[in-house]
Amino acid sequence: MKHPFVKITLLTLCMFLGFKIEAQKIKKIDVIFDTDANNELDDQQAMAYLFFNNSIFNTKAVTVNATYNGGNIDDQYAEAERIMQLCKVATKIPLLKGANKSFLEIKNELSNEQFDGYKAVNFIISEAEKHNKTKLVVIAVGKLTNIALALKKAPSICNNIRVVWLGGNFPDPGEYNLENDIPSMNYILETTVDFEMVTVRYGKTTGTDAVSVTKEEVLKHMKGVGPKITNPIIGRHGGEFYRFGDYAIDLFEHVEYYGNPPSRALFDMAAVAIVKNPSWAKSTILNGQIMVDKKWVSKSNNSRKIVLWENFDKVKIINDFYNSMPH
Repeated sequence: MKHPFVKITLLTLCMFLGFKIEAQKIKKIDVIFDTDANNELDDQQAMAYLFFNNSIFNTKAVTVNATYNGGNIDDQYAEAERIMQLCKVATKIPLLKGANKSFLEIKNELSNEQFDGYKAVNFIISEAEKHNKTKLVVIAVGKLTNIALALKKAPSICNNIRVVWLGGNFPDPGEYNLENDIPSMNYILETTVDFEMVTVRYGKTTGTDAVSVTKEEVLKHMKGVGPKITNPIIGRHGGEFYRFGDYAIDLFEHVEYYGNPPSRALFDMAAVAIVKNPSWAKSTILNGQIMVDKKWVSKSNNSRKIVLWENFDKVKIINDFYNSMPH
């Protein structure tokens, strides 16, 4: 028979180890996802990937903005809402309308109670103000208008957030998200906020354009995946859908494909992936940049640094995307 002291000691030891294990659990990453959800089809995949990795991400809100494609802010909101319903997070995570217009059109209206994009902008500010110890990560996969407006209205949040932006072909000009609102990016680059550029680089192997999938791969991996909802959503192109994977397939049925083999890039999903696992891309530090006459120019004050993400590990990112989908 063991001495009672031994039992107590073992119990105490187990409790101690249990507390140690609990303390060592990885803290979730607090995220706001800022998206032009109805633009094409990569935003939707990025949202599902974010939601289905809820052991890693604590999504505080989804904020939407309107870019050239995909309609106005109501259309962008509607598509984001469809994805959130399919992923069963619509009642758990706020969805907020952001800027319909551009930074220059809105920046002088911030004193108005209901300026264009006020719901998203005010939420970004209020959530950022809670993060004075750990930074709030804002993953932006459209134009940067909402974030620029938040920083202009509340400059004090600069030290509270980390902006991870899917955009730019640096060092080349162009790129859809950038050209939708260049002044918003330039404004952010004039602040001290932590800023990371996840490059696109159309047609090159070093940007997120290389993180692509074929239609055949999507049909193979996405059919029937995701939780089943009770009441179907009506898709962007019509039809009823009960699972995210089946809606994703429908989206891939309505797009053009590029390259050899014909494929489609999941730009926005890659931006979420490298926040989850930074080893899936290469980061370098750049001296501060702005864009003048659609050309990148180094700022005169080179104490400003930003992070550039490139050379993405397509295989690991795509495999993790597919592995996350049956969540």
